[in-house]
Amino acid sequence: MEKDRLVLIKNVSKEFDGVEVLSNINLYIKRNEFVTLLGPSGCGKTTLLRLLGGFEAPTSGDILFEGKSIVDVPPYKRRLNTVFQRYALFPHYDVFDNVAFGLKIKKLPKDEIKKKVGEKLALVGLSGYEKRSVDTLSGGQMQRVAIARALVNEPELLLLDEPLGALDLKFRKEMQLELKRMQKQLGITFVYVTHDQEEALSMSDTIAVMDSGRILQIGTPQDIYNEPINSFVADFIGESNIIPGIMKEDYLVHFSDKDFRCVDRGYNNDDPIMVVVRPEDVKLVPPTENTINGVVTSIVFMGVHYEIRLVDDRGFEWLIQSIHSADVGSRLGIHLEPDDIHIMDRSQYDSIG
Repeated sequence: MEKDRLVLIKNVSKEFDGVEVLSNINLYIKRNEFVTLLGPSGCGKTTLLRLLGGFEAPTSGDILFEGKSIVDVPPYKRRLNTVFQRYALFPHYDVFDNVAFGLKIKKLPKDEIKKKVGEKLALVGLSGYEKRSVDTLSGGQMQRVAIARALVNEPELLLLDEPLGALDLKFRKEMQLELKRMQKQLGITFVYVTHDQEEALSMSDTIAVMDSGRILQIGTPQDIYNEPINSFVADFIGESNIIPGIMKEDYLVHFSDKDFRCVDRGYNNDDPIMVVVRPEDVKLVPPTENTINGVVTSIVFMGVHYEIRLVDDRGFEWLIQSIHSADVGSRLGIHLEPDDIHIMDRSQYDSIG
């Protein structure tokens, strides 16, 4: 595993004017991995990216690249490149000169520069755009030029700071697939910053969910989605029904005034916990004494499913995603299978009424 590790962020903290914006960050990044830093605005994800890029220095801790500290290495000497949110293209250069800029600084031969630029423009789907002014490009095309300019220097690590934020929804989804394809084709490690959970789920090998300058959970998209560590992660990575409960014993949890079989174990008997149920896992059935029962208060057709809200007899509002419709005002029951129920420890993020 050690030889597969490209970057190790070790006990890193960062302060600005005495205010801590990153607190004791620990994260390792493997070669050829697509890692996403996911969190809301102000959580510290872009600051962490800037520390990796060398644009800021940590207040404490260390950043190792292939086992050697790079804290004192300037950005231009690090074997990485950054694609910024606003692309940072040179408006007075054409596409070719924008992409070739770093190679010209290295004083590579003209034929080699032409070959490398042509290869990277082909990779991002911009062959034939060499002489176009960047002022005439769309936002998506400018983003591709910025990626080509970063890739042409053949970095071992590419940092991307919300590069799809300015694109419309349709093109953003297309570029998500393109970026993942490029990353796999080139075998380059990507570290990607976003607040968009759909981007993180669709593109990443590993997601680090951040809040208030801390990493709350690290895992695969499947791990983060199916086994969130707390209510913040559960809500941020996707919509959830989060209910307080009691773990009565292994594989048995009590919530909503009923006992349910579950797949979790290892808690003490009668431990207070939080239960997470994803909206797509809720099954609506005729009400019985063994189901959670309530009244449908709203229904919205979302194209691939109906989004239904049901207020149960205890006053909790359930969010349900179903391919079947329901009538507002109808009384229905909620059925849950054991693997529909996910157990979390209670934390400071939980609001328990």
